[in-house]
Amino acid sequence: MAENILATAILQMGRMRKGSTFCPSEVVRWIYPQDWRYFMEDVRSVMMELYRQGLIEVTQQGKAIDPDKPPKGPVRISCKLLA
Repeated sequence: MAENILATAILQMGRMRKGSTFCPSEVVRWIYPQDWRYFMEDVRSVMMELYRQGLIEVTQQGKAIDPDKPPKGPVRISCKLLA
């Protein structure tokens, strides 16, 4: 259930940002403002699934990351298809 909410939230934030990048933590802070830290692992997992499906772009220092490896460090999300 949380995965569906997180996927929807990632895609909706992408629509609202109109092509601008955003951090996964911004997504969980938006929908779970009090407990967002508990959802960071979940949002990153859902983010990578959406990335593998080609629905979003995930970058690190401006370069696309490997969709088959979990990222280390901060990443940015963009939803160019939805902008």
